[in-house]
Amino acid sequence: MIRDDLRNIAIIAHVDHGKTTLVDALLKQSNTFRDADAQGTTIMDSNELERERGITIFAKNAAIKWAGKKINIVDTPGHADFGGEVERIMSLVDGCLLLVDAKEGPMPQTKFVLKKAIQAGHKIIVVINKVDKKDARPEWVLNRTFDLFIDMGATEEQSNFQVVYASAVNGLAGLEPDMAKMKDITPILNAVVTHLTGPVADPSLPFQMAVVNIFYDNYKGRIAIGRVNNGVVKQGQTVKHIDRDGKEKTSKVIAVQIFDALGRVDVSEAEAGEVVAIAGIEGVQIGESLVDPVGGVALPVMEIEQPTVKMTFGTNTSPFAGSEGTFSTARHVKERLEKELLNDVALRVEKSDSDSRFVVSGRGELHLAILIEKMRREGFELEVSRPQVIFKEVDGKMEEPFEAVSIECPEANTGAVIEKMGRRRGEMKDMRVENGVGFLEFEIPTRGLIGYRTDFMADTKGQGIINSLFLGYRPTVGDITANEHGSMISMENGVTMHFALANLQERGALFIGPAVQVYVGMVIGQYSRVEDIEVNPCKEKKLSNMRSKGDGAAAALDTPRDMTLEMALEFIGDDELLEVTPKSLRIRKAQLDSTTRKRESAKKLGL
Repeated sequence: MIRDDLRNIAIIAHVDHGKTTLVDALLKQSNTFRDADAQGTTIMDSNELERERGITIFAKNAAIKWAGKKINIVDTPGHADFGGEVERIMSLVDGCLLLVDAKEGPMPQTKFVLKKAIQAGHKIIVVINKVDKKDARPEWVLNRTFDLFIDMGATEEQSNFQVVYASAVNGLAGLEPDMAKMKDITPILNAVVTHLTGPVADPSLPFQMAVVNIFYDNYKGRIAIGRVNNGVVKQGQTVKHIDRDGKEKTSKVIAVQIFDALGRVDVSEAEAGEVVAIAGIEGVQIGESLVDPVGGVALPVMEIEQPTVKMTFGTNTSPFAGSEGTFSTARHVKERLEKELLNDVALRVEKSDSDSRFVVSGRGELHLAILIEKMRREGFELEVSRPQVIFKEVDGKMEEPFEAVSIECPEANTGAVIEKMGRRRGEMKDMRVENGVGFLEFEIPTRGLIGYRTDFMADTKGQGIINSLFLGYRPTVGDITANEHGSMISMENGVTMHFALANLQERGALFIGPAVQVYVGMVIGQYSRVEDIEVNPCKEKKLSNMRSKGDGAAAALDTPRDMTLEMALEFIGDDELLEVTPKSLRIRKAQLDSTTRKRESAKKLGL
């Protein structure tokens, strides 16, 4: 039975191709909202981090009404590191809007999200967005997109997709790429209603639902989001909760909510095909099933791609521990990581060899960096190690993750990029130059990509764009030494002095300015050679019997390098840690004592 009064759709695309901006236009022009609700831009990016970075991190739901039908919309992340969100959402919807940039065409993440949609058997509407760009080439993009559908193994019905051209930022769309003929965004809403079908579901069968997402409510507790596959769910109903291992327990549904506009409304019951939020199921996890106690059958457990990068999270052990954060104990860190596991299926947390350390695995550097940033803003103090790839042994051989990298940069910078990628064991697969812009395709071990993005931005003078996509595990390729660097390490506790830093800046790039508290073993800058050097940043200009210490010309200090969280994670070496507090980011040696550090180094060399 097909519910014609309902459409469940996901908006999928490569990062920065305009998903959230398109949702803005759909929300504002569907007349579902009061004007006050639909103010501003990127309405769906409600999280502070999402607004700052301009990317969607968490999948979110909204619902609008159009032509007598309700359309449940899910805005999904575009970045590869949050692919776990996209994989889950595919079981929630029946069709997708695939956004493609009218200039760039299909990008690596477009392939990933399209592959997931095609595997799920969904019908797709292609929206060629940003046709208002001066160098837009919609016909070329359409051909490339069709080729991609064929490459991804789309069926004949899926390949015969409807195309809509749009400028989401202006709230315009049309069936032709001519801006003059576009009046509003309604062609997209009409295409959704006409070309995508409602959910196939049977309300007469026993209740059945898979949990796709979880969030918390201060009054109702844990709330499970999913689509009612079959049957009806009612407030006060008893349901059977089946976990990933097949264990069963009964629970009572306290509340049933459906999505309406940007919020949720309580209802007494919801029929098959509807996307619902259910409260009252204690201990429910993403990927588990809620079914009728009599005759209910569990749905298949969702398989999520495994993490590829790991880091060690631990309590802060620096001399400044506990001075800047609210939560700094191992118990606090452990509880926070366990809470994150409830919402993030692509994350793994394991105990380390120490009680105060945890090995956290994720889909990429950004995935873990976002978690660290969230914890930092919540008042946590912790120290983290350098990101490392997760190796696997297959048939007695070691394998490591590889990524497909696509790079767009000025033609003049392509030489530097190719050289650096070569050093990191990157293999060039394609290169073309159009209008002075170089487009490069590489396959590279994830190990080689860690720590490269900052270098890349410097090499391309901030004009380059780099995107990556996980390819899979392949045999290891040996040592990669491209990220070697020397650190300038403080040998004194105290406050940094202008006089000392003026002398030290000739030896490398400093990370701190004057009047900053430092401790022994803290890294204060990058040495110009590939070796560590111990320095005294607290040295004062002494008085003499001839002059006061303020006499003489003061040397000008260069602006210190402002290390962001991502830059610091890329910089730190295997023997270094990053101290993260709500107020500061400090790079330090894992072993603060100089003598012990030298002894351990000698042991490694067999001396």
